[in-house]
Amino acid sequence: MPITINENIQSREVAEGLWAELAYTIRGTADEAAALSSLKVTAPTSVHGLIRHQVTVEPVHIDSDNPDHGIWTGTARYEPYQNQQPQTGEWVFNFDTGGGTHHITQSLATIAAHAPAGQAAPDFQGAIGVNQDNVEGVDITVPVYSFSETHYLPDSMVTNAYKGTLFHLTGKVNAGTFKGLAAGECLFLGASGSRRVPESDPSGGNWEITFRFAGSPNATGLMVGGIGPIDKKGWEYLWVRYQDAEDGAAKALVKRP
Repeated sequence: MPITINENIQSREVAEGLWAELAYTIRGTADEAAALSSLKVTAPTSVHGLIRHQVTVEPVHIDSDNPDHGIWTGTARYEPYQNQQPQTGEWVFNFDTGGGTHHITQSLATIAAHAPAGQAAPDFQGAIGVNQDNVEGVDITVPVYSFSETHYLPDSMVTNAYKGTLFHLTGKVNAGTFKGLAAGECLFLGASGSRRVPESDPSGGNWEITFRFAGSPNATGLMVGGIGPIDKKGWEYLWVRYQDAEDGAAKALVKRP
């Protein structure tokens, strides 16, 4: 005898925009899993703009000698999407391009240099904030691209070895193209996770893990004073050593890279 599912007359309770419930009668099986699976196939995935949240069945009449005569009630509950608990395999992406602060001692270009009449301005070859003893530099605002992904992973995947891998990858950069960033541009800032265990099934559940990243662009052909061209990957650190040099035109002792 095939399984039959019919929506009840008293079905379709609705609280507009908040929730809805559809009620069914299921006949033709004594197997709870079969009844539940059939109901999931039959009940619509959305009602009145609400998303199907939970599907349940309860036995009304089960005859072990005549399993094809089994009767169940079934309920499909619907809620707004934002009320849904993410399921295993789903993921969420977040990003932020807010500015950060970076201290630099070398300019990309000198826009202008001025000196008193009859004198020449010293050429520091791009050094910033030069005084008699050192190069002070300046703090500037730079674009920062940070993003995160939250994934919902099965419990069987998040082993101690998996957690150890995340630990050892923290602080590393990408060896190949990743999320639209070229090799060397993406820094893995680490991951944080928690296990979600439903009250109805303490042995089940999944892991909610957030992976955090930051992007910094690669640079090619950089010139530091007369030194270069220099290629630098996004998260490599370029620093400049300065030494005293004589500027013949200005007749002054200057700091140069």
